Amino acid sequence: MEPKQIIEAIKKERPEIKSVYFVGCGASKAELYPGKYFLDENAKVLRTGHYSANEFLHATPAAVDQTAIVITCSLGGTTPETVAASKKAMELGAKVIAVTHAADSPLAKNAHYVIVHGFEANYAAKLEKMTNVLMLAVEILNQYEGYDHYEEMQQGFAKIYGLIEQAVSFVVPAAQQFAQDYKDAPVIYVMSSGATQEVAYAFSICLLMEMQWINSGSFHDGEFFHGPFEIVDKGVPFILLMNEGRTRALDSRALDFLNRFDAKTTVVDGKDFGVGSEIPAAVCEYFNPMVLTAVLRVYAEQLAIVRCHPLTMRRYMWKLEY
Repeated sequence: MEPKQIIEAIKKERPEIKSVYFVGCGASKAELYPGKYFLDENAKVLRTGHYSANEFLHATPAAVDQTAIVITCSLGGTTPETVAASKKAMELGAKVIAVTHAADSPLAKNAHYVIVHGFEANYAAKLEKMTNVLMLAVEILNQYEGYDHYEEMQQGFAKIYGLIEQAVSFVVPAAQQFAQDYKDAPVIYVMSSGATQEVAYAFSICLLMEMQWINSGSFHDGEFFHGPFEIVDKGVPFILLMNEGRTRALDSRALDFLNRFDAKTTVVDGKDFGVGSEIPAAVCEYFNPMVLTAVLRVYAEQLAIVRCHPLTMRRYMWKLEY
């Protein structure tokens, strides 16, 4: 079923929904964030929560009941914590929507509705998970509260996959330069704001720490001046993700400071990839995460090549009990 049909079916059965929870682990948790951010920015009645699955399982919010929708997410649909969290949400009476690449996975079997997304075909397919979650959030808001910019969001959804493929088609030279410049960095800091906040987080914990074994830290660039900026110095490596939309002022302020003290800064800017020019201004901020995630994937692939460290290499994950 499509996101619109799923929410129509839920609304028919449950005309009152009070809360929406987004639950996953690692990159999947981060890919839920744009949907959560969208609802936070636009819903006037609905409450939202964004949880790592094991915390949701062990410290379940009291509002998870018949008035809740829980969206769970796992690429392969086998993440034990997410499967258990999804099952618990069903047991508590919530309507559960699983977003996964595997239709017959344990996660899919522990949900009322399932959205099966692509992954292997191209870079756009890798962003279907994040995009479908945002679609669900838009439908929840529009059907339960109404949303003035619904049609503009549909225009954005119609263009986003093309923008992703266009972006990755010309970003390889910049990614190769990044790889050469950062291949020996002892640590890389990543920051952003708005809907893209957890794109920075995911790149830090998954692409750098998990897949490249590079020390990293991430933070919201609105918080940059309330602690993290003290480590800025000449040559300290940063990646700054800049957004088209309302929080760009935060990104720009951080960039000015990094440049002021000659930090080693790589800027990945949604503006350079058509987010603001191709998607209506009223909603473009919600589409930065998809494009920037795809571009960063290319950066990570080039880094892996020059470091002779495949993105699939692990020491612990899937290799021992934890």
